[in-house]
Amino acid sequence: MLTTLTELPDGFLEIGADRLHELLDGPTLIHLPGDRPEPLFVSVLLHGNEHSGLLAVQQLLKQYAGSRLPRALSILVGNVEAARLNARIVPGHADYNRIWGYGDTPEHRMTHAIIRDLQERKVFAAIDIHNNTAKNPHYALICNLDSHHCQLATMFDRTVVYARKPDTTCTWAMAELCPAVTLECGMPGEAVGVSHAVRLIDACLRLATIPAGRIDDADIDLFHTVAIVKVPAGNSFSFDNEDADIIFDKALTNMNFNEVSPGMTFCRLKDGSYAEIEAWDEHGRNRADKYFMHDGSTYTFRIPVMPAMLTTNPDIVRIDCLCYLMERIRLSEYHETSEHPARVQTS
Repeated sequence: MLTTLTELPDGFLEIGADRLHELLDGPTLIHLPGDRPEPLFVSVLLHGNEHSGLLAVQQLLKQYAGSRLPRALSILVGNVEAARLNARIVPGHADYNRIWGYGDTPEHRMTHAIIRDLQERKVFAAIDIHNNTAKNPHYALICNLDSHHCQLATMFDRTVVYARKPDTTCTWAMAELCPAVTLECGMPGEAVGVSHAVRLIDACLRLATIPAGRIDDADIDLFHTVAIVKVPAGNSFSFDNEDADIIFDKALTNMNFNEVSPGMTFCRLKDGSYAEIEAWDEHGRNRADKYFMHDGSTYTFRIPVMPAMLTTNPDIVRIDCLCYLMERIRLSEYHETSEHPARVQTS
């Protein structure tokens, strides 16, 4: 399922995401040499319609055309078939950013092989590049609050999200091996998002080590993901006032990265509907009652909270989620252990 290469295929630096299938048979791991042998790992197109990562890698490698990289670079080009379809996933198949934990499917075995390979190469750091489906600021996401992870994240942006769920992502798995970060680079293909990612990749290639100093609270806007909001599979929903069990405002995404106040409306229910909103916490519990009040026809926020990655794309809502809920935290006051428990089976 996975192809491993030691050089770029001809034409790789110019080809569009939707035509990668003409060069690559499927998921492909490309190892390029550099002055320092421990590789920087960069994953792109784990979601096929999020192509800023591919553009960033192409732009970076053009900058080094004819020159040796300062550090080895391992590039994972993920869901080539989904990229051909300009879709997050191939319908009916796995989400390539939800297959990095336990499992015995071909996709899980592929990620386990990648992890073993990178572990043997003593991977230096990992960067997974993504886009959003609605307006969000650029931010970095980490699964570990130790100093190396925080330093890597703030090298990209002072807005940092700490998330421990879902725990089947590429960044979750890589955080067991090295400092690892997910970059959220705005809407697909935006030049500013691509160049932002290029700057971090280039900086990491030039580093001898990831800094280990503690981040001061004044230098980071840190948010903790506390719940994943979902629409139950049995309920219909709409963003344009069509007849549905749950009706969201079409301007819902304006709430992204804005703290909402108690009493603010989140959605309305059709008369006679018994639909419910779910809000799953880090421990797998539905805590909708903690974050929302429900008076029979309207869901309002119960406590101050900050939504992120709200989407009006129905496919994303069904495949993944409606949004995440976050709370602002201070790194100096956050006492949860930063130990990242071993959980990825690679044998």
